[in-house]
Amino acid sequence: MDKQTKPQERRSGRGPGYEAYADPDDPEFAGHGMEPTGEPSEAQAKAEAMRHRPGVVFWVSIGLILAFVAWAALSPDSLNATMTAAIGWTTDSLGWSYLVVTTGCIALLVYLAFSRFGRIRLGADTDRPEFSTWAWLAMILSAVMGIGLISYGVAEPISHFITPPHGLAEAGTQEAAVVAMQFSYFDWGPHAWAVFGVFGLAIAYSTHRKGNTGLVSPMLRPVFGDRVDGPLGNVIDVFAIIATLFGTTTSLGLGASQITEGLNRVFGLPTEMFIQVLIIAVITLIFTLSALSGVNRGIKYISQFTMGASVLLGLFVFLVGPTSFNSNLFVRSTGSYVGNFFEMSFITPLSSGDSEWMQWWTYFMMAWWLSWGAFVGVFLAKISRGRTVRQFVLGVMIVPSLVFFGWFTIFGGAAISFDMENGGQIGAATSENINSAFFEMLGNLPLVGITSVVAIILVVLFFISGADANTFVLSMLSSRGSLEPTKPVLTIWGALTGVCAVLLLLMGGLGALQQAAILSALPFTIIVALLGYSLIHQLRRDAHFDRMRDVRREELRTGTLRLK
Repeated sequence: MDKQTKPQERRSGRGPGYEAYADPDDPEFAGHGMEPTGEPSEAQAKAEAMRHRPGVVFWVSIGLILAFVAWAALSPDSLNATMTAAIGWTTDSLGWSYLVVTTGCIALLVYLAFSRFGRIRLGADTDRPEFSTWAWLAMILSAVMGIGLISYGVAEPISHFITPPHGLAEAGTQEAAVVAMQFSYFDWGPHAWAVFGVFGLAIAYSTHRKGNTGLVSPMLRPVFGDRVDGPLGNVIDVFAIIATLFGTTTSLGLGASQITEGLNRVFGLPTEMFIQVLIIAVITLIFTLSALSGVNRGIKYISQFTMGASVLLGLFVFLVGPTSFNSNLFVRSTGSYVGNFFEMSFITPLSSGDSEWMQWWTYFMMAWWLSWGAFVGVFLAKISRGRTVRQFVLGVMIVPSLVFFGWFTIFGGAAISFDMENGGQIGAATSENINSAFFEMLGNLPLVGITSVVAIILVVLFFISGADANTFVLSMLSSRGSLEPTKPVLTIWGALTGVCAVLLLLMGGLGALQQAAILSALPFTIIVALLGYSLIHQLRRDAHFDRMRDVRREELRTGTLRLK
């Protein structure tokens, strides 16, 4: 290559966006300038052009979902029997796979964050985050698992306190309190967020760095090759849509139950089915309108408000409640969690009692997170353009885990402290109705009327932001991966989400949908493992490391690198 030729005149080795990255004083080298430009790729432009024409994935997904709802309506007993048998076999025979895969996700993300790959940016090298760190974290926490803060923030710790898992402590003791928090951290901490992180990182890299559409299937190209562009890819994307709907509708059902319980406590409204249906109908309208307004407006502002209100409520309970008890419980439980991390990560049942407990708690939680993987991954990818891999891992796995540790300790710890002082009142109420746990705890603090209203508002907004994100993701997955799905498609999925929740509540079939979410996680254990492999494969060939890898003679001769 002629060294006297000016950089502006050289052609070989340049890709789109060369001038955006190249330093004029740097010598040209093979492959430089082939990084992503920040502009839509050919695949993304094609998806954008065809987003008004839903393809086979859209119609097949709708058909399968309607068939499932029809089965539940026409023969609920048959559906429940089938689901119960399937879930029993799955948890007894393959439940361990949920633990192995989620623990593997943690190891993968830690490796990526602290390896050379941590410097890679999810987008063009010149891209910077679209959202501030606060707004980004608020959307992650609020839209992903916000409802869980209210639904399980008290219910899970107090449940483990009155019935310690695996017989590790005597019920109602200080040791039981530590064990209760330890297993709450396990269910809602790094294991959950690592699953979301692997999905989100793989899809963000595929979309923003490689120029693929916002689908799950293109990221598996290193495994399946061009077959992801055909029927196999369609099957993967259809399955992602179904799992997303099943996983999120379950959480929305929990949200509706929490709102109904709160309204009953504060305003004396009955907890009848009509009230729950009315609540879902109103909120469905709200979150659909929010989804139509776009991520930059609807989800962003709702998430920031809910996180601000959550912080204020948490500070109130921490300062007014058993502050000393909670502080010491947090330190001791965190130490216990870290010290027993590997033992907990691979604990499997050896008796029928343990197996039943695992099915209700650990297996259910791990499977739930896996079934949410596509939904959360696509949403995280949407809001994380411009972040580095290291920033992504810290923001998605570490920060939310610490926030949830603190939340569960403040609210669950307060409930445990009150229960130890008052003879098990909160535990008894939770055993009868799990939705009452949070409000029972607030009843032991001052200003219960105000704090209960705040809790109801939080559930409503968490409900809206979660369903809002769910609607966007379903629409994107069924619109050929377009990052800007059309309003009619957004409206269809928003309405369908609400209709499914209403129908299943009317039929008493929310339990069946919950089982479907758990079952859908089984093949997702395979998908997330393949995503991890594909991600490592593509990161090693990233243009960011052109200067660091061996160059073939052919690449020197032609002046280009083959980055595929």
